[in-house]
Amino acid sequence: MKQRMFLLERNYDHSDHGLATPAPLPTALAYRPGQPPTNHAGVLVTRPTVVCGIAGSLRRESWNLKLLRAMAVLAPDTIELRIAESLPRVPLFNEDLLGREPEGVTALRAEVAAADAVLVATPEYNGGTPGVLKNALDWLSLPRGASVLHRKPVALVGVTPGRLGTARSQFELRHTFIFTQSAVIPGPEVLLSNAAERFDADGRLIDPVAVALISRLWAELQTYTRLDQPKVVPPS
Repeated sequence: MKQRMFLLERNYDHSDHGLATPAPLPTALAYRPGQPPTNHAGVLVTRPTVVCGIAGSLRRESWNLKLLRAMAVLAPDTIELRIAESLPRVPLFNEDLLGREPEGVTALRAEVAAADAVLVATPEYNGGTPGVLKNALDWLSLPRGASVLHRKPVALVGVTPGRLGTARSQFELRHTFIFTQSAVIPGPEVLLSNAAERFDADGRLIDPVAVALISRLWAELQTYTRLDQPKVVPPS
C-alpha cells in the first residue's frame, strides 16, 4: 500500500527565539475530503513516508549507525529512511546563539523538518542517553510549541554490546520527548544487546527476532504518521 500525500499547512511562530520563519509550503497539492489527494492537474499523487534517522553516536563504526542502515534495507517500499548527516556539526547547546544558530543546527533542523517521522537509534552511555544526542534534541526542541519535533511521530531503537539493550537510554528519551509533545511509538521495543552477535561482517542484521520486531515497528510508525490531522488547503 502506498502512502498518500497530504499538504500540511503549518504556521510556526519562530520569533520568540529569533529563528527565521520557514518559507510557506507550495499549494500545488491538496486534499479534498472524501477524495484521494491530487495535484492541480487532477492526477493522483503518492509518495513514501519519509523518516529521518538519527544515530546517537559520532563513532564511524557505530553499532547504531549500522542498525539504521540495516533498517533502511528492511524498510517497506512505502517508507524512505534518510539518515541525518548533520549531527557531528552540532555544537553544545548555548542560548546565546539563538537567532544566529550554527550551520550544523540549521542543517539538522532542516533534515528533521523534511521528514514525516523520526527514527532515533541510541546507544547507552553510563546508563543513560548519550550527551551528543540529548544536546541535539535540546536544539531541535526550540521554539517551544512550534519546533520541528512538535507532535512528530518518533520511533526509538537501540543496540549495545551490553546486556540491557539500551533500555535505560530509551526510557530517558521517552521522557525528553514529552516536552516536545512528540508522538513516541509505544512498541514494539527494539532493545538489542550483544551487538556483535546481531550483524554479519557486511553489516546485515542476522537476528530473526530483531528483524521481525523492526518490521512491526515500521508498520506502527507508518500508522502514526497517518494519524495527523492536516488542514485542508483548497487547490489554487
